[in-house]
Amino acid sequence: PRPVDQVIAAARGFLGERITLNDAIRQQHSRGEDTTRPTLPDAVAFVETTEEVSRLLTLCHAHRVPVVPFGAGTSLEGHVNPVRAGISLDLSRMTAILEVSAEDMDCLVEPGVTRQQLNAHLRDQGLFFPVDPGSHCTLGGMCATRASGTNAVRYGTMRENVLGLEVVLADGRVIATGGRTRKAAHGYDLTRLFVGSEGTLGVVTKIRLRLAGIPEAMVSAICAFETLEGAVNSVIATMQAGIPVARIELLDEAQMAACIAYSKLDHLRPVPTLFLEFHGSAAAVAEQAEAVQAIAAEHGGSGFEWAREAEARNRLWQARHDAYWAGIAWRPGKRGITTDVCVPISRLAEALLGAKADIAASGFEAPIVGHVGDGNFHTIILVDEGDAAQMERAWELDRRIVARALALGGTCSGEHGVGLGKREFLEREHGAEALAVMRALKATLDPHGIMNPGKLLPDAPA
Repeated sequence: PRPVDQVIAAARGFLGERITLNDAIRQQHSRGEDTTRPTLPDAVAFVETTEEVSRLLTLCHAHRVPVVPFGAGTSLEGHVNPVRAGISLDLSRMTAILEVSAEDMDCLVEPGVTRQQLNAHLRDQGLFFPVDPGSHCTLGGMCATRASGTNAVRYGTMRENVLGLEVVLADGRVIATGGRTRKAAHGYDLTRLFVGSEGTLGVVTKIRLRLAGIPEAMVSAICAFETLEGAVNSVIATMQAGIPVARIELLDEAQMAACIAYSKLDHLRPVPTLFLEFHGSAAAVAEQAEAVQAIAAEHGGSGFEWAREAEARNRLWQARHDAYWAGIAWRPGKRGITTDVCVPISRLAEALLGAKADIAASGFEAPIVGHVGDGNFHTIILVDEGDAAQMERAWELDRRIVARALALGGTCSGEHGVGLGKREFLEREHGAEALAVMRALKATLDPHGIMNPGKLLPDAPA
């Protein structure tokens, strides 16, 4: 029998019917929300405990069988595509919220818990978890990709909000990293090594998270601009003034047209628009909002529309979170190739307006949406997935946008991770020696290369 068949047979002893060869389930685990060609895993294993993960990885390590961790399947860079088949390791049933400490403002959760589930659980304790990518992704997946989202400008990314982890290594060993203290100076920072490792070094089975207090007051607003340049310059001026906005998001005219249609925002105009939110005391929120409104007015912003009630705020931010789906629905039959560049805030105008010019020259429709408060924006290049020539032109547009960001001191991926889609840019961004160090770490922790093979690191030079 094949090695993978031996693993499946042995795993049935402790997983039973939770390791399956069902075609429909394998199809669901063949890729995420990206445009990579689907690859069927040999089997899907639904694990429920750290012990089960450890036993399965011990088997896969012994038989050299690939393992691809799977959460909600919302990846946009091919992370969950089992390109070398093997076992898709589904963690979505590990949904326990194990501890919450209101006094220490932290919690311990399993990787299948979603951000929405955690915040529903925390609401009556006056706490929330602020990292908000928008989609219904799992906290394990958010750790794996070092996710961020709309609140990152105020509260940081997963890098800043993960205090510690339990990780199962490729050979089945279980380790704990980090701890509950807010600072420590006790050896290599293994937590940060695994946060953003995209399932290539081990499987996260518990996560200790930093929590935040629910603010006394929250106010959201939108502001329309006649030009994209005016909107971008408002963002730069706001950030350089040190105003502590909680969220500041930019949608260009194409993305606004898509969102107006998808989210029934008929009272808005399809022009460049900022979505903003302010957190704090009632007096601080009012002061912040007035300061930003004055800055926006100096750059051609008008029609400030305020949303103070929770229902109105939620509707506004749901429309923003649905931007990707709105872009896809705007042109039925298309799929989206998403860019994810991030640049220093002082270079944001150059990067964004350059991307806009590249899009116009390409002939593609590509709405722009961004977490512009920290210099991060996305274009959703709408493509016919079945047209190979069109796909190649779309990837060339992606490369131009990334090349400009790198030239401006930015990065190819602000929050979606590398996966399959961004591997080609890593050497240009980090240099060959840094990649050699990354490969050495990978070889040490995963000597047989079974953990999410083919992802993150470009193929090693011959």
